[in-house]
Amino acid sequence: MKIYSVYDDEFRAYGRVIKGIDCGELVNAMNNIDMPAQGTAYEPAIASLEACSVFDDFKKKVFGGMPTQLGMCWGYNTMLNCLEYHRDSEFNLGAGEFILLLAKLDEVHDMMLDTSCVKAFKCPANTLIEVYATTLHYAPCDAKAGEGFRVLVALPRGTNTAKPEIANPSGEDLYLTACNKWLLPHPESSEAKGGAVVGLKGANIDIASDIK
Repeated sequence: MKIYSVYDDEFRAYGRVIKGIDCGELVNAMNNIDMPAQGTAYEPAIASLEACSVFDDFKKKVFGGMPTQLGMCWGYNTMLNCLEYHRDSEFNLGAGEFILLLAKLDEVHDMMLDTSCVKAFKCPANTLIEVYATTLHYAPCDAKAGEGFRVLVALPRGTNTAKPEIANPSGEDLYLTACNKWLLPHPESSEAKGGAVVGLKGANIDIASDIK
């Protein structure tokens, strides 16, 4: 699979690189969180990250005064498995380089996306990026085999917490799996096997052979 850079023109439809915010303290805090033995971990809000002075910049400059949370996804992964979207942008920052598998919301038809639409983008370490609300994304992937990743996940507060109760859900409601999180799982994913409604067709992309 071709792996683009977030600095390539191809990324402009999916997000942008954010400059002018010093995230060094935040990266140090991320590196102090132990890696899982295998697989991935995710926490929507982590106190040690939100204790960093740059949290104020995220609340005011990045989200324009909205209630904000700083969480993290970290671990080891090379698979697509699922894609998700929110009603707002997500901001990511890697303690090391990482790869995102992305698609666009306008490529979804009848709540189904063909994985042939997915593109891969590598993000350098300590580089803050915005992933637009119209971009489908999920767990980051390793940029180098076996090295893993630690990636900041900054979102409006409450995102990815408990799902709201909806009476007689239908249509898009069926894909709402958490607060502000609509999920399109691949049939082979653990999420689909656990009962989530399938939203991806085609190959379950694995970039293991594309990273060194």
